[in-house]
Amino acid sequence: MRLRHLINKRGVTMWCRRVLFSIVAIAFACPAVVAAEPSASAPSVPRIARKDGYFGIHFDLHPNKSDKDLGRDISENNIREFLQRVRPDFVQYDCVGVPGYSGYPTKIGWPAPGIVQDSLAVWRRLTREQGVALLIHYCVLWNQAAVEHHADWAAVNAQGQPEKEVLSIFSPFAEQLLIPQLKEAATLYDLDGAWMDADAWIARLDYSHAALTEWKRQTGQDTAPKSREEPRWAEWKMFQRREFEKYLSRYVEAIHAHSPKFQIGCNWMYSLLSGVWPVGSPVDYLSGDYPQHNSTDEARAEARYLASNRKPWDLLAWGFNKHGLKCATQLKQEAAATIMQGGAWGIYYTPTRAGRISAQITATAGEVADFCRARQSVSFRSTTVPQVALLQSAETYWDEADNTAFGRAACREVTKGALYALLESHYSVDILSEHQILPRVQEFPVIVIPDAYKLTDDFRQSLLRYVDNGGSLVLLGAKCARLFEPALGVQFVGAPNQGGKLTVRDGQSVSWTDGWQKVVLSGAKAIGQRSVTAEDQSAGEAAATVVAHGQGRIAAVYGPVALKYVQERPAAIRELVGAVMREAFPQPVITVDAAAHVDLAVRRTCDGRLSVHFLNLGIVQRGETEFPTMDPYPVEPPFSVRLRTPQKPTSVRWEPQSQPIEWSWSDGILTATVPNLQIHGVLLVE
Repeated sequence: MRLRHLINKRGVTMWCRRVLFSIVAIAFACPAVVAAEPSASAPSVPRIARKDGYFGIHFDLHPNKSDKDLGRDISENNIREFLQRVRPDFVQYDCVGVPGYSGYPTKIGWPAPGIVQDSLAVWRRLTREQGVALLIHYCVLWNQAAVEHHADWAAVNAQGQPEKEVLSIFSPFAEQLLIPQLKEAATLYDLDGAWMDADAWIARLDYSHAALTEWKRQTGQDTAPKSREEPRWAEWKMFQRREFEKYLSRYVEAIHAHSPKFQIGCNWMYSLLSGVWPVGSPVDYLSGDYPQHNSTDEARAEARYLASNRKPWDLLAWGFNKHGLKCATQLKQEAAATIMQGGAWGIYYTPTRAGRISAQITATAGEVADFCRARQSVSFRSTTVPQVALLQSAETYWDEADNTAFGRAACREVTKGALYALLESHYSVDILSEHQILPRVQEFPVIVIPDAYKLTDDFRQSLLRYVDNGGSLVLLGAKCARLFEPALGVQFVGAPNQGGKLTVRDGQSVSWTDGWQKVVLSGAKAIGQRSVTAEDQSAGEAAATVVAHGQGRIAAVYGPVALKYVQERPAAIRELVGAVMREAFPQPVITVDAAAHVDLAVRRTCDGRLSVHFLNLGIVQRGETEFPTMDPYPVEPPFSVRLRTPQKPTSVRWEPQSQPIEWSWSDGILTATVPNLQIHGVLLVE
């Protein structure tokens, strides 16, 4: 309208006006012009670096060759309204999705043919104006267009067949496509970084000519194994993982050299999902988008591992599931499961194909953002008060993971089952791998191993020395117990193939058919009883034991309780795990009388204040078939807390309301009453 007014005012002829309007129309139909022009109307406001962001929003559309309306409905008013209501620290917007087409007018890759208006250019103007970091979402190895145009770039499977959609890290695609395109986008849009998707978690065990040539150069082997039945299988898998990290480092370093402020995260790299690999590349932050279903439980696990990497990290929730947009209550619960471990958090949404953000997304994201911001000062960058270290064994994971370079190992589910049983017994838990535990082993009063069947001799000896010096070791399962058999005060009888019925106090019981190991006590104390048949009157066997070892204790459970718990959550297993933990760890820093569905985490705020986070899981969406109503959300009634504090506190408050609560202190024990717990709250002790 402003352009039409100027043209009329200057008395330009109708013919000239038609020419000028044709030029304007071409300019808007050619987004490269829009992208390249700096914004004169939007002054730049200082932005928070991506690694320092606390709350963010992720949008992706996966542009494809069938798109006709990309950016058609992009509106500065729509975006400004969203940014002002939600107030994110960062926005991640689509650039390249799985189809391999770019959502902006690239000269290096393959622009989607349906770009009507350059969405990135508009988002850059508005995020610059509002002081919000702008990153791109970029699918890397899963790139259909790149494989279609460059068949020789494809990864090759064990049968010698090229992948139809997945690239090889040994091909030149990083130097010829990935790095040049990231540099192009960083320059065109003054980008703050990129969230690299479909990279670590999709990387294949690659049998391409280039991969086999490098394998031979390093090992002298003419061929590579194709299954775990062949020699050097473990070595072949580790070769692929090391080469992936070299490739990741190569492109991160290249982009850092080009644009030092450009920050990169690789989705799910260095997480539980991608195999607890030690951080060895110069990525700026760690991140992962946990699935749309089982979201809260996934966040409970991944957050506790990512927090142990001691690097900036976040998790992204899907803002929708197959039934539609998630309600604000569910997203608040998912957010709390992450921020209570000190991380950042964000929501993944999809705008319309034409780029418009719906009013419902703005309203829901705004409400959830308010919830997170209210807790930022007591949550963000908090650190653990070490209590229970739960091991995710890398040795076991790498042995099990076969399908892709970083695999999907079943032991991750076992770890999750152990975690949930411990949390629902009200322990404060961190998840660590071998490389994380060893430097900090003396910090944790108890270490729990959830049925890992493979550990190095050096690591086992380190744990025994830890116990000799006063630590406690808890082994949840016959597989890991067998690795420590000489120290358990029992003798193993036969293979772990017995079944029957587990019965603990209060009549709680659960039955299953196999996996229990029979033991004969030779110095250990029995904990709990397992019937060898389903009848209660049958002769019993020890379900678990505990024994003194040096100055410490070793406890073991002789059945697959962690896997059973992640599958079904029987109360009897939680009772057994709780009984074992009380024997091995009689003086935790905190005890509570809350219901089992209340999680806790003992932390210190970024400025050093003691805090205890509580998460109410009275209703949780689990699985893909049951979607419980989250509103109204059940309020957990007041419950008491006993917290060990050597000195008498000066104040005890309930956050985020800064509400004074009832408390007393005597002989190093703070006793307090937590008020009604809705979703999440923090007991702050000063």
